[in-house]
Amino acid sequence: MPVIFEKSGCGRSAYPMPEWKLDDADPIPPELLNDGVDLVEAGELDIVRHYTALSRMNFGVDTGMYPLGSCTMKYNPKINERVAALPGFTGLHPLASRGLSQGALEVLHGLSGLLCAITGMRRFSLAPAAGAHGELAGVMVIKKYFEKRGERRGVILIPDSAHGTNPASVAMCGFETREVPSTSEGDVDMEKLRSIVDQNVAAMMLTSPNTLGLFDRNTPAIANLLHDKGALFYCDGANLNALLGVVRVRDLGFDLMHINLHKTFSTPHGGGGPGSGPLGVCDELEPYLPVPVVLKGKDGFHLEYDRPDSIGRIHSFYGNFLVALRAFVYISMLGPDGIRDAGETAVLNANYLLSLLREEYNLPIDRACMHEFVLNDKNMPGGVTTNDIAKRILDFGYHAPTVYFPLLIPGAIMIEPAETETRETLEAFAEAMIAIKREAETSPETVKTAPHTTPVGRVDAVLAARKPVLKWEP
Repeated sequence: MPVIFEKSGCGRSAYPMPEWKLDDADPIPPELLNDGVDLVEAGELDIVRHYTALSRMNFGVDTGMYPLGSCTMKYNPKINERVAALPGFTGLHPLASRGLSQGALEVLHGLSGLLCAITGMRRFSLAPAAGAHGELAGVMVIKKYFEKRGERRGVILIPDSAHGTNPASVAMCGFETREVPSTSEGDVDMEKLRSIVDQNVAAMMLTSPNTLGLFDRNTPAIANLLHDKGALFYCDGANLNALLGVVRVRDLGFDLMHINLHKTFSTPHGGGGPGSGPLGVCDELEPYLPVPVVLKGKDGFHLEYDRPDSIGRIHSFYGNFLVALRAFVYISMLGPDGIRDAGETAVLNANYLLSLLREEYNLPIDRACMHEFVLNDKNMPGGVTTNDIAKRILDFGYHAPTVYFPLLIPGAIMIEPAETETRETLEAFAEAMIAIKREAETSPETVKTAPHTTPVGRVDAVLAARKPVLKWEP
């Protein structure tokens, strides 16, 4: 597709520039002038058509299935966007007085209460701006908790099935990371865990469900083991979808957690953010939450800053408000029954899709999954790899699944259909994956050279990373 500069034609314009009405003396210093700037000369229609065509080249949840495992790219209901666009919310200045901010404060307080009801935690802070940010704040809370107790604990345990950001958060807070291996069935190795839990362990971070798409059946036993040693139990709730309305995280023995609103409660992922990663804690950890905390008093809602044991401020103002607002609308619209239905359907969709693919692709751990599952490229014919499969699926009109993660599964293909996809869509996606398997058997080069129908074909990933082309040259 030609770039807009190539559509430029001398003398064409879409907008008349205003006349120069300043004095003859040029207000712009000569050293700042550039006579060599080639601006686009194009009519309004050409410009509209150009950018409309560009928009059609984008891929998103509104245009097709997005089976990214561990990302939960579900549909974002348009009611969320309508409410978030109301002038009373978009026009509210963050420095507005308490009296003018009661509606927004009520939304934040209400969302915190809803998240507490869903998870069983005592209170949530909505300040963290992303899942990893909430995770970092959680580790900071753990650190502050033991400092207040006068205990010097220096180790946090992380299973090999955890999210990749966990070790970074731990290291940033000055803790040592110690990895806990998984069994061949995808659960934490309890024998190994018992051998390394001692008085120097501050906490263990468990992704639940884990990145294998499995619920760790040892979760209550892990909680008891940690608590017996005075350690805390952290839930990485980035992918909470499968537990919604079925079980409360606190009831499993977790002491604190973060949630990714964009994954579980259907707020936009686009453009790299903004995100939101609320941090929830039990009663004992509530004093350590970041400031401010939204509270309700006799005279309305207010932001409380006087919290001497708090880890302090972690974000300007109070998080990404419009993201929190969208999640509040989503949960309120669904209600308790709808939330449970969303969780159950996420699990049903994943297991149905797995049943359609398990005879064609290798299943490293053969168990019923939760909201996602992991295949790999073991025994694929024709030398076809996971990367080849990911490229080829683009030609069928789907976004690629998550590939080569989790790291403990070689050649991993991580698929999450989410609860918003229909049975027909799941079956069509399965047919595409099976068709790729047949191509690997009969014409592997077709798969190895894919994609064939996208605006950009297969690129040299190493070259693109090291020497990216960031501007157009005529």
